[in-house]
Amino acid sequence: MMKLKAVLVEDEAQSREILRNYLGKYCPEVEIAGEAATVSEGIDIIGKTQPDLLFLDVEMPFGNAFDLIDQMPERDFEIVFVTAYNQYALEALNNHAAYYLMKPIDIDELQKAVNHVKEIKIKEKQLGEQLLKTTQPKVSGKITIPQLDGFQVLDVADILFCKADDNYTEIHLLNKKILVSKTLKYFEESLSGFGFARTHKSYLVNVNEIVKYRRGKGGSVVLSNGKELLVSSSRKRELLSFFQ
Repeated sequence: MMKLKAVLVEDEAQSREILRNYLGKYCPEVEIAGEAATVSEGIDIIGKTQPDLLFLDVEMPFGNAFDLIDQMPERDFEIVFVTAYNQYALEALNNHAAYYLMKPIDIDELQKAVNHVKEIKIKEKQLGEQLLKTTQPKVSGKITIPQLDGFQVLDVADILFCKADDNYTEIHLLNKKILVSKTLKYFEESLSGFGFARTHKSYLVNVNEIVKYRRGKGGSVVLSNGKELLVSSSRKRELLSFFQ
């Protein structure tokens, strides 16, 4: 059983105790390496213990979760936010949280959060021990790109990635890019089944063009043309599933 080293950052002692007890009883793969009640204490303990997983309360005295995240731009741990305020959900995902738990903590959701992080860590470990090789065969196919005077036909395999630009999408090929008046969601649906992964709210990537995966804050991928693109934690497990 893979072990996950965890740190709890939560200002309420009772909440820390509840989470600690739940983890001990229902998530035996989690080993608690340290606890903190403030942002500064949390940063100190994280630096000393180098955890795999951080359970992070959103609201704390003298700062909040996002203050801690901003002070740790380079990180190699996954974050599970724990809070009573659901208005933070979107900001949590945008700040690369792997999971989001509401108080009072539901045991099933806690186990899902731990399993989610465990799958990510297992896959990262596997990829670190072998060459990056996608399980997706190169799929031949074409896609039509609407233009003012008609449409253009592209080979799907020639697309490196697509980037959101409000209600437009930039389609990046090896030596040029095409701006199309369609949303990234449109291309996500159109390219479904062709080996494209939504790695971030702004990016849709051809997984066959990925040559390197970098762990870190939310992670990133390097494409065959050298371009590096962000991966959000909420999308990381989906991306890693494309690789052996």
